[in-house]
Amino acid sequence: MRFTRLTAAALAAAGSLALTPAGALARAHSSVKGANANGCRVRLAVSPHVVTSGESVLLTGDYICNGAAVAGQTATFYEHVAGAGGFNPIGTATTAATGEFTGNASAVVANSSFYAVVNSARSATRPVRVAPLVTAIPPAPEGTAFLTGFAHRVAFNGSVSPEDRGAEVVLQRESSAVSEEWGVIQQRIYVQADGTFSFVHKFGAPGDANLRIVVRPHGRFDVRGVSDVMSYTITQTQNPNLTLEPSPRPVTYGQPLTLSGITKAGAGAKVVVTSRTFGGVNTTIGEPLAGAGGAWTLTIPAAVQSAHYSAISGRYHSAQVFVGVKWSVVANPIPGSVPSGTTVTFTGTASPAARTGHVVYLERHNAIGNAWHVVNLGFTQTGGTFSIPWYVVGSGKEVFRIKVPGDPINVGTASGPLEIEVTPPAATTPTPVLQPTLPH
Repeated sequence: MRFTRLTAAALAAAGSLALTPAGALARAHSSVKGANANGCRVRLAVSPHVVTSGESVLLTGDYICNGAAVAGQTATFYEHVAGAGGFNPIGTATTAATGEFTGNASAVVANSSFYAVVNSARSATRPVRVAPLVTAIPPAPEGTAFLTGFAHRVAFNGSVSPEDRGAEVVLQRESSAVSEEWGVIQQRIYVQADGTFSFVHKFGAPGDANLRIVVRPHGRFDVRGVSDVMSYTITQTQNPNLTLEPSPRPVTYGQPLTLSGITKAGAGAKVVVTSRTFGGVNTTIGEPLAGAGGAWTLTIPAAVQSAHYSAISGRYHSAQVFVGVKWSVVANPIPGSVPSGTTVTFTGTASPAARTGHVVYLERHNAIGNAWHVVNLGFTQTGGTFSIPWYVVGSGKEVFRIKVPGDPINVGTASGPLEIEVTPPAATTPTPVLQPTLPH
């Protein structure tokens, strides 16, 4: 099904869903005769089919009559929200010369069904599944190094919108061996009456840690909610007899990394510094001599891979310290303004460029709260390029970004914000076909 050639009258009606008072739309349905009334029928398409709570849905329809006029007719949209009674009118649109009409259903908050009525003809019902909006409050800026052990537990907080009291919340960590393989590391946490959740977690082995909060299907939601991915590093506590401090931490791909510390062996003592990358063995990367007070330093000109570092000086051994090397991502400019129902392709380059096939997320800024959620994903291609299409729906300013999640080789990073002003639908609005690919 394809709807095209919308006239100016239909375009003006596209914004009417938010403007027409609900009371003015309420009318009895005794005259509605179904999909084929008086030789006329109504078709309706909705997109996307799955959204995060608070996002918009594009409603695109077609009024078809055998020999009767189809222009200038009033199409009324109806929505049923799961758990909230029957269908209610949410807005109107005016049919174009060839019968097409379109509009946005703003702020869809739970599983919903839609249909359209033109005169006495009614479209089929079209469902939209909605995932709750999960906002995780990061316990620290991304890249922060957390220490292992009970004494260094980390607090996680967040919220679920709409409030879904009793839904189970789980903390997941990405596998160190397979990208996009997630395992539960803490569960039996539940959403409270006010929609919030809170818990503490103890980390064990050092290394990279990609974390996310998942709220399992519950109540009126049959789609799980997933938070933004948070990337951290886990390391051991320092040995005061021989310290090892990296700077910066994490370090961006290709940038210099400085390792420094103090040895109790004193001035002139040799410090043997070793490195172990993912799947490798300990390799000596330098043997600096300690200066005054036992201070020592070693600089790596260009860091390219995350690694565990340790040092030996005489009889002293340092703790094993994990240093993450961040991906570098450059997002190409996007149009500053597009009509609702436009496919925008987000492109750019991620480094290290040789790592093809790595997942890249397209994230949208939450309508409520200062956080992000994944709307689609792609993968790095030859030269580190990526291309992620997204069907932009709604109205007003929408903010996106590119997120490259980490793994044992390189830790995650994100681009700056990418803003789009979404305007009323264009004169040609094809039936939406692009649906999101969400993380596993």
